[in-house]
Parts: sequence; structure tokens; C-alpha cells
Amino acid sequence: MTNVIDTRTWISPVHLEWGLPIGFWKFKMTRFALPALFLMFVTTVLVVAGPPSEYEENWPQWRGPSGNGVAANSDPPVEWSETEHVKWKTAIPGRGSSSPIIWGDSVFITSAVPAGVEEPSEASSGRRRGRTTTVKHQFVVFAIRRQNGEALWRTTVRTELPHEGTHATGTWASNSVVTDGQNVYAYFGSRGLYCLDMSGSVEWERDFGEMNKHNSFGEGSSPALHGDRILVQWDHEGPSYLFALDKRTGEEIWKVPRDEGTSWSTPKVVEHDGIEQVLTSASGRVRSYDLRDGSLIWECEGLGRNVIPTPVVIDDFAIVTSGHRQPALLAVRLDQAKGNITGSEAIAWSLSRDTPYTPSPLLYEDYLYFLKRNSGILFNLNAKTGAAFYENQRLEGIGDVYSSPVGVSGRVYITDRDGNTLVIRHGPEFEILATNSLDEGFDASAAIVDDEIFLRGQKHLYCISE
Repeated sequence: MTNVIDTRTWISPVHLEWGLPIGFWKFKMTRFALPALFLMFVTTVLVVAGPPSEYEENWPQWRGPSGNGVAANSDPPVEWSETEHVKWKTAIPGRGSSSPIIWGDSVFITSAVPAGVEEPSEASSGRRRGRTTTVKHQFVVFAIRRQNGEALWRTTVRTELPHEGTHATGTWASNSVVTDGQNVYAYFGSRGLYCLDMSGSVEWERDFGEMNKHNSFGEGSSPALHGDRILVQWDHEGPSYLFALDKRTGEEIWKVPRDEGTSWSTPKVVEHDGIEQVLTSASGRVRSYDLRDGSLIWECEGLGRNVIPTPVVIDDFAIVTSGHRQPALLAVRLDQAKGNITGSEAIAWSLSRDTPYTPSPLLYEDYLYFLKRNSGILFNLNAKTGAAFYENQRLEGIGDVYSSPVGVSGRVYITDRDGNTLVIRHGPEFEILATNSLDEGFDASAAIVDDEIFLRGQKHLYCISE
């Protein structure tokens, strides 16, 4: 079934009924069981884990509920094609490489839709060719009904002519939204940050000005949401900052200047030793800030130019990486990270080769999966030691990859720009389970909820399901 969203008419908002929404840190309380009678003289407390939280059952942000690319409670199909296991396929107007975000029965996605007849021109952009336009674009947030792919609502938050081009393979809607189940926060970089309610009405907006990106390669960092705060990493060729905003009003809580050029990485919030810290990857330094006031906790040199991948975290280890010209990967021991940790024992292990350029790594239990640059060559390392389970594994049938791998139900899914998805078994041995193909290419990363996987292609949004 193929649905088409009409770009010529406004789609009326549809009111959504929700159960009690929760924030990032609301969890199910554990319960305690008493010891058996024959152990009555031994004091024992058994902690029984409760069911997954509502946050964990959805895909509320870029890279999923954990931020590591894993769906812990899902089981989507292993095999599909255009004629098999496609529950629905919906055309999305315009262009965008933002990833789908899911909450309840809604799938949220953004796009830049030409407001006139677009005739893209080619412009010099360093050694590459970039995309420019002379046509105004509508910057649009879509809500799609997860059950059948029909449109719930469409909100145009701004209409303007992009002041700068993008990479030849980029778009003007590359930033993924984030949601807490109460509101949707859509970020378009130079076009601003918008808070929409669940029926598509704009509650507030925030304009940060205009970015000037290296080689006019376009924008792409997504916002991070933690508790009552939204984090925006504003790195470009002008004054760079990290912003913390109040999610209820958009008002600035703090901002810190960053001695950084262009990056495309998304910040990640992690709690360690009772302190919530904001991890940022960039070319100059990897930095961690105290979420409370923006004060610097630690920093480290070591990444190359054009940093795109988002940090991943397991226990007390934070892993950051870049893959352009100066490949680099750093595994940081958070319990030893204070001040300038460059070259210190706080660096548990590192790499200076074969790291990913565009795709973020997948951290699935203790396994760190990543691709060599943007190629179909896979590495699988122990995240805490750096020891290789396997490396330089060529993925048959997989070409260039911009999307980030995802993990679910003991499997890893890797989707390339030609429409192919390789499914391999999660674990220390390399084993191919399936190779699937669709009719269009994919740059956006997959999202997974329950038994469904959502793939945003160049023209359509797919829902793959048994």
C-alpha cells in the first residue's frame, strides 16, 4: 500500500489520545521479595526488574532510547522486499535525511519542500560539488499514523530561501526531531528550533541565527533532550556554542562558547557518579560539560576533521570517533576523566585507522560495531578493551553507507545508499542472516519499535513488518 501526502493542501491536525506521558528519567519502580522461610536467618533482598518504561518502548530520539542504536524490546522482520513484509509505504514531499522518530501511533519526520519549481544548481564546494537553490523552501514537520501510514498532520514552521548550500548528497532537513511524548522538538539549524504539541501546533520557537558550515556542506546535528533541558550543539565556522534550553519555554538556561569549527555530531547526556554530563564530539576537542551549569568537566584532543558520529556510552566508558582524513577512536574511562585527559590513563584504548566517517557506531551490549569510513567494511570490537572479534569484514552486496547500524533481537541491520539492508547475527562470529533490497536508496538511519522497522528513503517512508 502506497500513500501520498499532498503538498498542495494543509492537513488538519488530528488530536491524539495518550496515556500518561513520561520524561527521559521516569522509570518503573522495582519491587522487593522476601527470602524464603528456610533462609529466614539470612537477610536477602531480591530486586525484580519491572517492565520497560514508555520511553524504552518507543524510538524517541536519534539513535533510539539508549542513544546507542539499540531497540531492546523489539523483534522486526529479518527478510523483506518491495512485495514482501512492507506494511505500508508513504511518499514524503521534498527532501530530507532526518531519521524517523516514533512515539505511540505517531511517526515524526522532517523535510525541506520547495515552495516553487526547484532547479538545483551545482556550485563549487572545495574539492566536491555542492547543492544550492534559488527557490524558497518550506521547512516541514510531518506526523504519520504508524498503523497505516496515513498523514496525521503537517506543520510548516518556516518558509525561506536557504542562505547556504549543502553537500551534493545532503539535504536542508538532516536534523532528526526528539520527543518526550508530550511535545515534539524539531530543529532545522539555521531555521531554528521549534516545540510542537502532539497535534502539530507550535508552542514556542527559538532562532539561533545563521550557520556557516565548512565547504558549505550543510547542517545535520540533532538536539538532545534530557529531563527539562534541550541541548543544541552549534558548531560552525563562526562563533560556536553549546546551548541548554528549558524545554517548556525555549528560554536559555546556559550557553558556553566553544573553540570549534564545523561539526555534525549530536550531543549525548550520560549520568556518572551522580553528575549528569553532556558529551560533545568535535574536531578541536572532545568535551564533557556539567548539565547543571555548563561548566567543563573534562576535555581531550585526538579526533580529526568533519566529526559526524555521535558518542556512545557503556557503563563507565564513553566512545567517540571520527573518520575523515585523520581516523580516530577514543574510549574514555569516565571515572578517571577530569580536566585535560589528552594522553592520560583516562583513555582506555584508541584507534587511528579504519573508523567511520558518516555513520555512528552501534554499541550493542559489549560489542562495538562500526564501518570503515562510509564503506561496506565492518569492524566488531570489544567496547571495553578494543580487542577485535572480527575486523575488515567485507559486507557482500553493501555499497556506500551513510545511515548508522541498528541492533535488535540478536541481530544487526546495516542499510546502504542503494537500498540494500544486510542483516547479520549479533555476537563474536560473523554470520549473514539475510540480504534485503528496496527500490530506493537510504541515507537516514532506521528506527525500530515492536515488530516494525521504519526506513526513510529518498522519496518514501517504509514500515516493514511481519
